Parts: sequence; C-alpha cells; structure tokens
Amino acid sequence: MMQPRSMRTTRKTLPLLVASALLLSACGSLTPTPYTKDEIKDRVVSDRQKMFAEQEPVSGPITFHEAAARALKYNLDYRLKLMENALSRSLYDVSKFDMLPRLVANAGYLGRSNTAGGISEGIDINTGKPDGTVSLRPSTATEDNRRLAGLTLSWNVLDFGVSYYRAEQKADQILMADERRRKVVQNVLQDVRNAFWRALGAQRLIGNVNSLIDRTHKALEAAKKAEDQGLLPRLQALSYQRALLDAVSLMNLRRQDLELARAELAALMSLPPGTPMVLADTEEPIVSALPNDTEALERMALERRPEIMEEWYRKRVTATDIKIAKAQVWPNLGIEAGPLYDSNKYLYNNNWAEAGLRLSINLIKLLQWPALDEAQQNQEKADDMRRMALSMAILTQVHVGKQRYELSLAELKFAEDIMRVDGRLLEYAKAAASTSVDSELEVIRAEARSLLARYQRQAAYSNAQAAWGRLYNSVGLDVMPDSIASHDVKTLAAEIKRTMAEWETGDPRAPEAPANPKAPG
Repeated sequence: MMQPRSMRTTRKTLPLLVASALLLSACGSLTPTPYTKDEIKDRVVSDRQKMFAEQEPVSGPITFHEAAARALKYNLDYRLKLMENALSRSLYDVSKFDMLPRLVANAGYLGRSNTAGGISEGIDINTGKPDGTVSLRPSTATEDNRRLAGLTLSWNVLDFGVSYYRAEQKADQILMADERRRKVVQNVLQDVRNAFWRALGAQRLIGNVNSLIDRTHKALEAAKKAEDQGLLPRLQALSYQRALLDAVSLMNLRRQDLELARAELAALMSLPPGTPMVLADTEEPIVSALPNDTEALERMALERRPEIMEEWYRKRVTATDIKIAKAQVWPNLGIEAGPLYDSNKYLYNNNWAEAGLRLSINLIKLLQWPALDEAQQNQEKADDMRRMALSMAILTQVHVGKQRYELSLAELKFAEDIMRVDGRLLEYAKAAASTSVDSELEVIRAEARSLLARYQRQAAYSNAQAAWGRLYNSVGLDVMPDSIASHDVKTLAAEIKRTMAEWETGDPRAPEAPANPKAPG
C-alpha cells in the first residue's frame, strides 16, 4: 500500500532531527573545567624555568652599566613590551591582506528528501497571461543529490577603503607600542640607577654595620655590669644604655634599607633569588653640574617624551576611526567573477563562468554625514587638549626635576660635611679613650654617629644620582643607541656607557634621540 508523501518525508527527516537534538544536548552539558593540582605545579615549574632561561651567568663584579644592560636585556616588563611591539607588527602584516581581493574556493554536496518537481501552465501568446492549459504530468529538472564546486574572485571597493584605513591604524599602533617600549627603557634605567648606588652603599657599609651592632650589644652588657657593680652612677649608666639602644635601632633600620636595595637591584636584573652578586666598587662618578638652559630642556622634553609622541600617534588613530565611519557611507561597488560547476544531469552546461557588477548605497547612512563632521572636529579638539595637558604636566616635571636635583646637590654637600665632622669626632674619641667603661661607650657612640653619617652621605649620593637620572628621564633621552653590533651583556653595557656619556658630560642639546631605537635581543 502506498504511504502518503508527508509520512515518507517525516521518516527521512526524523534521523536528522534526532541527531540535531543529541548535538544540542551535548552542548548544554558543557561545564567549567578547573586546572588540576598537577597542572598548576607543572605551570609553576615551567614559568620559573622561562623567567630565568637563557641568561648570561654573572662572572664577576657588576658595574652600573652592566646592571643597566642586564636589566634592559632580561627585565620581564621590558620583554613584555618587546612582545607587544612584535604583536603590533604582526597584526599590521595581517591587516594588509584585508585589502586584497577575495578568492574563494567552494565545494559541496546537496541532497533532498524528495524530488523537486512541478507542473507548468501554458501562456496565451496574444494576451501574455496563463491560458489554463496544464501539463499532463509533473516533471523535474533537478537531481535529488548533486555536487557543487566553484572558484570566485570578488573585490569590494568599500571593504578595500575600510581595510586601508585599518591598516593605517595598525601602522600607527606599531609606533605607539614603540613609544611605550621607549618609556619602559627609561623607567628601567631610572630604577637601576636608584637601586645600584643604594646597593653599592649596602655592600660598602653592611660589614661595618654588623660589626658595630655586635660591639654595641657587648657595650650594653658592659654598661649593665658597671651599673650593677656600682662603677657608674645609675642615671649615667641608663643614659648611656638608652643612647646605645637608639644607635642600635637606627643601624638596624639602615641595615634593612641596605639589604632591600640589593634585593631590588637583583629583581631589576631578573636574577634568580639568592644568586650571589658582587657590585664593582669603583670610584664614584662625579655628579654633573646643574644644567642652566631650562628652555632647552623644556624643548627637548616636548620633542622627545614618549608619552607625548604616543598621544600624538593616538590622535591619528582616532582620526582614522572617523575616516572609517565616513567610508562606510560611500557607495559600494562589488565585482565578482569565477568558474562554477554543478553535477545536475539535467543541465545542458554543467560548467560555466559568471561575472557580475553591483553598485549599492545605504541612503539612510547619508544622514550621518553632518554628525560625523561634527564628531571629527570635537575629536581633534579633545586630542589636542589632552596632548597640551600632558605637555603642561611634562614641563612641570622638568622644572621639579631640576629643583630636586639642585636640592639633592645641597643635601650631598651637607651630608659630606656631617661625615667629615663625625669622622674627626671619632678620632678625638679614640685618642681620649681609656680603660674606663665611660670612655669605651663614648667611642662606640662616636663610631655609631660616624657610621650613620657615612650612610647618610651614601644615601645623599644615591639621591643625587637618582635626581640626575630623573631630570634627564623627564627630558625623554634614550639610553639605547641607534644600532648595536651584538646584544651580549658586555657589548650592550659598553654601548649604554658610551651613549650616557654623550649626554651626561656634554651639552644636553647635543644628542639626537633616535626615531626607532633598536631593542636588545
């Protein structure tokens, strides 16, 4: 018995419906999958290996310029900026391909659950209307199952324009990423300068601090015994003990500062924690004279600061956004051409070529044009105002940096005077020392004052170096040269030393900031 057509269709489509239901249920059963403890442990081990991988071993005392070279070569923040810069360049290369025409190859298979067919009705040749004559039996001109293939070359003028502008944006974003990298270089160098001289002071004084703390503890015990034995008046003994305790407290604080400075420097160089590190105890560089040409410093800052350059490139990026919005209002011209194939046996030609041309425009979008013009003007004003506000802040930084450096020089001179006076007092105390407890305690107090004065002088010198670096950091000078023969630590340190000498010992207007400084590999 013949089954109805609807029943036959249902039986053929039922498996498809069941498969779709199973697929949807599988998608709905997805649940979040947290990392396991073993995966977390493996990640930690892998990250620790990568953090300190491929580092040149420390083979000797580390100079300031070597510390700067290691920081710029291995510092993780700087390496992150290098990767962001590389990513921007890759995205720019990808965006250029969007401007090319599209060449699409396709192939497929089509199947029906029933036969496509139909009847036809004749048309009266005089009236041009159906005459009611119907073909005697239905017919079909399409196979139930057939294969399709094609190769289509298409080009959209509007898409080309939009892709061109977006490629321009990617190019500007490369320049923005490079300016951010420059800023990281300047900040890393500044941090190294701050930490190195403090760490060197730690290396110079930590032995004396520890020795004096031990002597002070012994003197405290001696003072207590003298008090108990009645060798010193109780009030005098207690006063000496309090003075010694104050000295111990101050020296412990200074020791902590010194030890933390070494840890900070090691972290900047990305050395593994606990790595033995000895700093080169060379002669301290003479602090430079205060620059007199403030106007030249201001001009250099406005010309070279990475923040201003990044903001200026950002203006071009935002302006391109308006260009893209305007381009989408333009008429759109699309061109398509390519060969096609259909396996349908009823076709007279199974292979053919098609070509088409289509022009379209969204008339409603034309109403956006006045608003886009106004948005463009407001965007330009906002970008200019943001850049001027940033410029004002940078000019303030230059003036503050100059004043801070001037104050640090005065502080250094004052600290040197204190160190000289305390040194002479220590000499007098030692010369007047006797076997009495009173004299011994006085010598310890003089030594403590002298050591604290040395620390204050070292701190003042570190502050002067930091203020000097901060001043030129506010100007935006680059420490990286235009080109480097090799990126090993020794060569990089020598190039940094040469570049810094050009602007630290000469006229600050002399060096020219490179447009795209080379990054260490």
